Formats: sequence, C-alpha cells, structure tokens
Amino acid sequence: MAEEIEDALEAVGPRLRALRKQRGFTLAELSAATGVSESTLSRLESGRRRPNLELLLPLARSYGVPLDDLVGAPRTGDPRIHLKPIHRHGMTFVPLTRRAGGLQAFKMLIPARAEPGEPTPQTHGGYEWLYVLDGRLRLVVGDRDLVLPAGEAAEFDTALPHFLGTADGRAVELLVLFGPQGERAHVRR
Repeated sequence: MAEEIEDALEAVGPRLRALRKQRGFTLAELSAATGVSESTLSRLESGRRRPNLELLLPLARSYGVPLDDLVGAPRTGDPRIHLKPIHRHGMTFVPLTRRAGGLQAFKMLIPARAEPGEPTPQTHGGYEWLYVLDGRLRLVVGDRDLVLPAGEAAEFDTALPHFLGTADGRAVELLVLFGPQGERAHVRR
C-alpha cells in the first residue's frame, strides 16, 4: 500500500508537466493563474517538491480537470460515463453527447492567460448556442465585440467570423450547443 502511494506521488510531477505543455502554459503564466510560485511549480514538476492539496487544487482549477486526474487516482465504482476531453486551439472541449450528426453538446474550458490575446475569428458551417457557467467570456461575432459574464447566453450563425476567449485573463467555463446549419436550439420561457 505504501509503495502504491509513493508510485502515485512520483507520477504527479511528470503528469503536471505534460498537462502544462499540452495546454501551452509557461511556468510564469501558470504561476499568475494559480498564485503558486514558479519555483514551486518547477519543483513539483521535477519531483523535488511533494504535492499537497494546497498546491494541487489551484492547478486542477486552472487546468479545468478533476483532482483525481492530477494524481492518477483509479476509477471507482462510479456509474457515470467519463468522456474524453478534446484539446483544440488551447481550449478544452468535453463532449456531452455521443451520437454523430445533429445537435452536439460540449462543456468548454478556456484556460486563464496572463494576457487575454488578440481575437482570431474563425468561420464554419453551423449554428451555436452558448451559456457562460463561470468567468467572463469575450465573444466576437462579425463586427460585435461582447463580454458575457456568468449566467448570460448567446446564439449565432457560425458562418459569421467568430471568436471565443477570456475577457479578463481568467479561466472561462461554458456550455456549448452546436448544430448543423439551420438547426437551432429552442428555448421556451
């Protein structure tokens, strides 16, 4: 049992480094987002610092992953389906639907950034509806540049140039419904 714990703790550092590189963070950006010093982050990743909850909780929040993923905890008898996240353009999309075609649902995580960055609008066929769960979303659609706080929703035709990013450098969490052209989400009051 003690050996299993030691093995799990030794695997945390490489897992943290891989996750940071995968998300495109520098140690300085991650330090700014978490409040954990760069030297502590570096020592965690190299295995010279033992992980603890005070260090791992802000990292899990910044990466938008469960604490179990950071420590490699084994899956228990949890009846829920654990969907595989998709990483694109520095963001994480967790698919909430499994069927091909039709309306698709995603939980989208935009990581914290030291600088929010310049918009890079994209276009593609379809229609998108989104709801901000946490943070402040910068939404650029066509010539409109909006900031949506938690609790606000938007919908738009994705043939229009659009960009989703953090409005203030902090992480943003949202739900996204995406459908093929002509298929829209209908909300009843």
